Amino acid sequence: MSKTLGLALGSGGSRGVAHVGFLEALEEEGIKPDYIAGCSMGAVVGGCYASGMSVAEMKEVVLALKMRDILDVSPAVITKMSLLRGRKVLNLLIKHLRVQYLEDMPLPFRCVATELYSGELHVFSKGNAAKAIQASSCIPTVFRPVQIGGKMFVDGGCICRLPVKTVKDMGADVVVAVDVLKNTTETIDDVNNILGMVLRVFDIMDANQTKLRLENEKGVCDLLIEPEIRGMSQYVIKDLNFAYEEGYKAGKTYADKIKELLK
Repeated sequence: MSKTLGLALGSGGSRGVAHVGFLEALEEEGIKPDYIAGCSMGAVVGGCYASGMSVAEMKEVVLALKMRDILDVSPAVITKMSLLRGRKVLNLLIKHLRVQYLEDMPLPFRCVATELYSGELHVFSKGNAAKAIQASSCIPTVFRPVQIGGKMFVDGGCICRLPVKTVKDMGADVVVAVDVLKNTTETIDDVNNILGMVLRVFDIMDANQTKLRLENEKGVCDLLIEPEIRGMSQYVIKDLNFAYEEGYKAGKTYADKIKELLK
């Protein structure tokens, strides 16, 4: 295999645990990425992996996650712009990342976030790794925007759920994207409350925006992989093993195709 491989790991909340299974399948098949770009949960998994955390360690941590591990309710919700503070998420990242700065990662890694004031996509390639990944995975209204260098950042998925161009720009010859949000816009029975409505609208806008972006970036992505993960909400921490298994299954299914592309 002479060509370099870049992985674009997409956003997906709890469904993003599929990325861990996908990476494990690639390792078993002897496939190692040369570059990783991640968005939101894809940034969390991709960043931990790029920093040197093993797939086995990631699997152990994520499959044991509970809601209380990330819930830190924000006082004065309206004025603070979020339901949760996000401090617990940051502490988890600091605990598990093997390096402090993005530029020190053993495997070249970047993550994307949305700059709140300008409305533009920002690519983090250096600086504090935990803060950058926290910014990339900061779901609007759920987590407080992350301040870095005088700017405010929220989830990169607002603009770019699958950072295929980012990983191509890093130098990857072959770009493989993993989108774990397939099926999230299928018809549902009802919406019960205002938060449910907001999250449903996010899903709808996100799916359509991603479709348009991929059409505009035709030729950049060599292979798009979409694990099924049917019936699982990205906003609820349960069925994590199911997401992991679906990601693993997708990795095994497409391993030969990836090897072919790398020749």
